[in-house]
Amino acid sequence: MTVFIASLFLPKTIHFTLPGAPPRGGLPEKKRDASDKPAHTRQPSLFQRTITPPETPTEETANGDLFANEDGLRIHFSLQNGEETTDDEENRGPADRGSPTWGGRYDQPKSRANSPPPSSLIDTNRQLNQKARELARQGVMQPRAAVRSDSHDRVFAHASWKVVPADQGNGGLRNAAEAAAREGKLGDYLWVGTLGMPTDALEGTQQKQDIEDRLANEHDMLTVFCSDKDFDGHYSHFCKQILWPVFHYQIPDNPKSKAYEDHSWKYYVNVNQAFADKIVKNWKRGDVIWVHDYHLLLVPEMVRKKIPDAEIGFFLHVAFPSSEIFRCLAMRNELLNGILGANLVGFQIHEYTRHFLQTCSRLLSAEAMTDGLQLEDRFVDVINLPIGVDPVSLNHHRKEDEVQRWIDILKERYQGKKLIVARDKLDHVRGVRQKLLSYELFLNKNPQWRDKIVLIQVALSTSEKTELDATVSDIVTRVNSSWANLAYQPVVYLKQDIDYAQYLALLTIADALMITSQREGMNLTSHEYLFCQDGKHSHKKHGSLILSEFTGTSYLFGGNELSVNPWDYRACAEAIKTAIEMGEEEKERRWTKLYDAVSHHTGAHWFSELTSRLDHVYEEQHRRDQTSVPRLSLQTLSQQYKRTERRLFILDFEGTLVSWGAVNHIVPVSPQRALDVLNELLQDPKNTVYVMSGRRPEELDRLFSRVPNLGLIAENGCFLRDCDKSSWMVMADPEQIQSWKDSVKGILNYYLERTPGAEIEERRCSLVFHYKSAEDYDSAMRQASDCASHINDACEEQRVHAIPLESCIVVEPLDWTKSTAAQKIFADLKAGLGPDEQHKEPVDFLMVIGDGREDEKVFKWANGLHDDGLIKEVVTVSLGSRNTEATATLTQGVSGKH
Repeated sequence: MTVFIASLFLPKTIHFTLPGAPPRGGLPEKKRDASDKPAHTRQPSLFQRTITPPETPTEETANGDLFANEDGLRIHFSLQNGEETTDDEENRGPADRGSPTWGGRYDQPKSRANSPPPSSLIDTNRQLNQKARELARQGVMQPRAAVRSDSHDRVFAHASWKVVPADQGNGGLRNAAEAAAREGKLGDYLWVGTLGMPTDALEGTQQKQDIEDRLANEHDMLTVFCSDKDFDGHYSHFCKQILWPVFHYQIPDNPKSKAYEDHSWKYYVNVNQAFADKIVKNWKRGDVIWVHDYHLLLVPEMVRKKIPDAEIGFFLHVAFPSSEIFRCLAMRNELLNGILGANLVGFQIHEYTRHFLQTCSRLLSAEAMTDGLQLEDRFVDVINLPIGVDPVSLNHHRKEDEVQRWIDILKERYQGKKLIVARDKLDHVRGVRQKLLSYELFLNKNPQWRDKIVLIQVALSTSEKTELDATVSDIVTRVNSSWANLAYQPVVYLKQDIDYAQYLALLTIADALMITSQREGMNLTSHEYLFCQDGKHSHKKHGSLILSEFTGTSYLFGGNELSVNPWDYRACAEAIKTAIEMGEEEKERRWTKLYDAVSHHTGAHWFSELTSRLDHVYEEQHRRDQTSVPRLSLQTLSQQYKRTERRLFILDFEGTLVSWGAVNHIVPVSPQRALDVLNELLQDPKNTVYVMSGRRPEELDRLFSRVPNLGLIAENGCFLRDCDKSSWMVMADPEQIQSWKDSVKGILNYYLERTPGAEIEERRCSLVFHYKSAEDYDSAMRQASDCASHINDACEEQRVHAIPLESCIVVEPLDWTKSTAAQKIFADLKAGLGPDEQHKEPVDFLMVIGDGREDEKVFKWANGLHDDGLIKEVVTVSLGSRNTEATATLTQGVSGKH
């Protein structure tokens, strides 16, 4: 068995050695004559690059460090004898990595993409346009984009190359897979991804085939090649301009983001299809497929279409927004259906899981349950499992001499100072602005700390100049100009990344780590910080953690961190004060609990748990698949019936014993045959028969008045009438039922007013919203879907849920079901029919027949009794063609019309 790990970027990439290129150890020094002129000059302009479609600019803003990525952060490469190593352990970096410029490295090909320009270049500001025209009249023209030459491509076709660790991609996933493999929790596995560089220049060359072969044979990596145009449209536009903002609660509400949504969607589809084709081509029966993150949302469904019985898992590493946000995407249904091609869908925390379930319920009218989604033909399990870091590798790197050297340097440099450290990408999501304003407020309110505390902010800046960049710089300048002196600087602002040794040293000597993200899936910097605060390499230990409540990580820590709302500057400032003034005993108490949490949720644990969960749900789903469930054998059933003495039958009524008309009509179609069958069963004193229904008690009394000694379950388990009694037992709590009814009625009436022709049916323990007779059925269906989502969201704590059914939604309690009623029946039989000389068990034969989704819980309960050895013979039968928990299927009900 092989595990495919599909992620946008492979852990390895290719570096070419070009003629005249500088060595990897550093840039060659060159003396420039005063008369030397730059090879390429550009005229002054308001624009960074051309904004004239359709040509994509290929020249990036000059950067003094050729080894910096798109965020301006310097990637750390370990050197051995001046040569770059290719060992992953030697090139490990922070789990939260930046994303380098695609096609922006000197030792990789440039992009041939010809898609629309980045959104930041589109500015509709009238004053800017007027200024541009004024400059044009003065002869200052807009510069042209740098043009790639054919010679540029030919160089790469013949240049020597080597495989090196990639400085982009999902570091947390990479570390988790390596840790799981090291601990023996992951066997054979293959990475599936792109090289993270333009590859059109290699098309049709032997280089391309050689690269693909070496990665596959020596590194267990399957390379996905897609055109530069496809990748640019997919990654730079649809992923970064559309999906990333929406998943982080920033709706693209201006033309610069929306303009290219339809344009870039086809490129997103193309790249996802390239991944699916690569997986399908290499898949063998028994292999497992794991697809990761928002770049590849369509891959599960694409693979499922080609390999219907494949074992597929999908994990989203970023946050999943609420349905109100996600529904703003034009391609929302396609994206959801793509994810639902998986057998198991995973998220970081419960909140994201709940959002996904509600979104699918609202937009796809799928039945959302606590553990997954019931689709028309199958069930998709949905779980939450937070990722972690690799403490073994982390501790290995912490022992390096370079780390200790930096610890000593920082100790000396900031002796006697309290250090607040932070490392964030400089975008609106990470909350750097809010952090600095909170720190400024702290210094204003606490003058006694002004020369005793330093905030070290490492900012992984983006390649495009933004208003946020300027705003943050202004705040830093203001704070430093207010309180800095020759010996003290309150804010150390590094608009670049630091190498791994400095990073670990900074986490080790910090008094507090401050994270103020406005939304983040799982912040692994906080995990690494907690491991570094164990006091093994520094006298400082047990530092405080100031953490935004909007990060997924905050859900793991149980309030032992200092949780803050990034928009509440006063609370953030107070958290800084609390962190640096906290007593040693409390710091140790908090750190111990935080450390225990991150020690449990490691990367290896996450990966192995995901794999085992997927294996389990795949087996369960395959077992429930209707094509895998055998037809009911009447011969075997007859033998089981004859050799047993105490038999219990629990039979569904609607759709099983009889065919019904509209759900809110009382009179069934041709019930006489059903009544005759029930009477025949009850003539044998060894048989106990119960009929379960969603109807009200008085309706069932009327329908079954001619069947003596018949037990009844009404309103899907809220009422129970035993076989030898005429009175009903109320299973549900009347006060609780009335409480949630008062809440739900208001919501139902709101949607009733907006759905002409719809009606509300009130039962004793449930409410039904019918829209079959609505004037506009399509509109009514959308209203009903919104209504169900509204109820499930607003009334979750009241233990009630809304289930979309055909032409209606049913609102009923979660705590009283057909299954709970069946359990009550079995418990009463055990108490009333004890073992005697002839019978060892109160029930030795149990048969459950049903056709609806609400019957599945009864099937599962009954099968469990057999598995536990409590009942010798158990037969569970499902009617119809949908997947089921039942052990047998039957194509016709008693009426012969199902």
